[in-house]
Amino acid sequence: MKETQKHVKSAIALGYEEETETAPSVKAKGKGYVAEEIIKRAKEHNIAIQEDPSLVELLSKLELHQTISAELYEVVAEVFAFLYRIDQHTYENGKSGNNR
Repeated sequence: MKETQKHVKSAIALGYEEETETAPSVKAKGKGYVAEEIIKRAKEHNIAIQEDPSLVELLSKLELHQTISAELYEVVAEVFAFLYRIDQHTYENGKSGNNR
């Protein structure tokens, strides 16, 4: 049974709305089919994806719309910075970038 659980895909979508939130929050989360749909929609909207099973495991403990804890600020900031750099690189190369 544990073997099967290892192969179930999980996804967490984070977002940050500076005007209304004090920290990034969970916008969507799911496993299996739901995870695949989250990833599919992110790709459809040119939202960069970071694969990090350890981070997904930590974030999966949060509820939908719950802000991340202070302990996760640094690691999530690093992920956001990485994704921002990808967006900048994409924009500079003349491709349509992410509109976050």
